Amino acid sequence: MVTDEQLAKYEMTIGIECHVQLATATKLFSGADNDARDQSPNSVVNPIDFGLPGMLPVLNRQAVNLAIRAGKALNSDIARVSRFDRKHYFYPDLPKGYQTTQMYNPIILEGYVDAPLEDGSIVSVRVHHAHMEEDAGKLTHYGDYSLVDLNRAGTPLIEIVSEPDIHSPAAAKAYATELYRLMTYAGVTHGDLYHGNMRFDVNISIAPKGSTELGTRAEVKNLNSFRSVERAAEYEFRRQVERLEKGERIIQETRGWDDAKQRTSSQRSKEDAQDYRYMPDADIPPIVLTDEEIAEIQALVPTLPAEYRSRWASLDLDSSVIGALLANQSYALIITEIQVNAGDSVAKRVAHWFASALSGDEPSGDAVSISAESLIELATMVDKNELSSTNAKEIFVELLSSDKSPREIAELRNLLQVSDESAIAAVVDEVLADPSCRQAVEDLRAGNDKVIGFLVGQVMKKSQGKANPALAQKLIRERIS
Repeated sequence: MVTDEQLAKYEMTIGIECHVQLATATKLFSGADNDARDQSPNSVVNPIDFGLPGMLPVLNRQAVNLAIRAGKALNSDIARVSRFDRKHYFYPDLPKGYQTTQMYNPIILEGYVDAPLEDGSIVSVRVHHAHMEEDAGKLTHYGDYSLVDLNRAGTPLIEIVSEPDIHSPAAAKAYATELYRLMTYAGVTHGDLYHGNMRFDVNISIAPKGSTELGTRAEVKNLNSFRSVERAAEYEFRRQVERLEKGERIIQETRGWDDAKQRTSSQRSKEDAQDYRYMPDADIPPIVLTDEEIAEIQALVPTLPAEYRSRWASLDLDSSVIGALLANQSYALIITEIQVNAGDSVAKRVAHWFASALSGDEPSGDAVSISAESLIELATMVDKNELSSTNAKEIFVELLSSDKSPREIAELRNLLQVSDESAIAAVVDEVLADPSCRQAVEDLRAGNDKVIGFLVGQVMKKSQGKANPALAQKLIRERIS
């Protein structure tokens, strides 16, 4: 078992390659459906996907447009001329025997991603480039035979290649998280991680601290959650340190991640670029873009996470609250709309409702149906003491799946708060006269202010939670003083 002292001798270096499935209706070079979810095997394919002789690819223009949008999200320039190449590596699940990709002239050039960490600091990761390519199919192994499903063959991807600027598992998770937000907010991908819309290949190496050379890297393939990116990096760091401390060497290889066992395992040795025998694809003309069309396409990119963070600076939100809001683009839109229409205080209150009900920064699914108007109404009811903060949170959760108004829900569930002073005074008098509260009353008269909470609690209990607690406390103090 590797010790903390041994771990402290080394620094890890991480680079991440991310495959992003583009949100097009059809595949990159064919007219087959691009959505293979829940489809029968080999049902969303056509002759081009099967690699039949004489079939010529036709580039999907919408895939190019989405790549241009991705370039803006990555703070990257777009190549005015880019080209496709053939990668001659044997893919059992890609019938034509090579992958169409961009090796020498990618469409997205250098850029960067600023990813916030939980402590509020920023890890800035340079993007080397991002290129367009087609996905392969899927092999399923059964003992001594394998089955091939070509539904994903030809699916349009961009592969985002980072520089080795990441030096901790937490920073790797932060980068993967921010990359997901950027691609989904920009409308580049649907972002369904379960179905592989984004997959992370994490390249990890270690070297003694102070070393000017990187160590031999291992690549952990096809991670599809932010937690697995972090945990795979943690495991690989410990594994590689343990090998070096034993005098063993690190092998350049591809490894898989077993989420159930929380460990990596070797899959195959890693090839070098020359082993793929790249050559220009003569069947696909170069992509030639003008400044005007790039600007026109990138103007369609909506508000990105960094701009939301800037807008919310006046709300003074914790990083965990911001992470919960940014986990779903519809939450971010709602909070910003409330901020514009009702001000910072209401937006801050609603932001905390979202964070408490929908905690965490993992992607949280489809857009919610709740409206900004309903949430402003709910916050106004709290401000008017018509609802307690606890009951408001309950109504908020129900609003996420209801078409009723906050007031309708409050009335149906009998949650409206009583702020009528005479009605609450009667309950207060009843509590103060109750023998079980006599000691608390005497303690309060003697200056023990802690018991006020108990007495207010008794008022809330007798009023079935409807009394305004602030008014109840005021009336108790007036009667005992």
